[in-house]
Order: sequence, then C-alpha cells, then structure tokens
Amino acid sequence: MDIKLYDAELKVMGVLWNEGVCPARHVAEVLKDEFGWNINTTYTLIKRCIKKGAIERSEPNFMCQALIPKEEVQKAETDELINKIYDGSADKLFAALLGRKKLSVEQIEKLKQIVEDLE
Repeated sequence: MDIKLYDAELKVMGVLWNEGVCPARHVAEVLKDEFGWNINTTYTLIKRCIKKGAIERSEPNFMCQALIPKEEVQKAETDELINKIYDGSADKLFAALLGRKKLSVEQIEKLKQIVEDLE
C-alpha cells in the first residue's frame, strides 16, 4: 500500500470501515461523540483522505466511502512496525506480543493453529 495514513486519518477511516458508506456529517458526529472533535477538524481530515485516494466523495450529501480495505491498512501498518521497531523480524514482534500478556488456553491454541497453518 502506497498511501500513508496518520492516526487521526485512521480514526476517520475507522468510522467508514465500521459504518460503510455514509455522509460526512455522520462521520463528524461519530468522531465528536468519541473524541470531542469539531466538525471542521473531521471535514479537513476527510479532505486529506480524499486527496490521498483513501476516501471517495459523492453527492448528494457529501457521501463518503473508504476506497482501501481495513485489512490492507492493517498489513501495511504491521509491516511498518516490524521494519521500524523489530529490524524486519516478525518473530521478534511475535515474541514481544506474547511476553506482554498472560494468554488463555483458547488463545494459545488459536496461535498454535495459526503457526501450523503457516507451515
């Protein structure tokens, strides 16, 4: 993915991924409720995402639609994290994640299945 989205832009995208196609005003209302943002802040971020090619705007009602899937952004952000913080080593990231929290038996089994599926 060639589009770099920053934290605030990802919050705008999150509304669209959760809600689907919706008017910009609705996006602004959700973000006002969640983060206290004013409408102008949200509209500025929507316009930035439009310029980047992440959101498409249509009329009537300034309807917004995410053009890139959440999974694509998650993959790009994960790759960036692995490269930036863990020297490109996914196993170092995995070890760091596992060392942070006590996992349930079900979570451990799920992780074992994921590893087996990769082999």
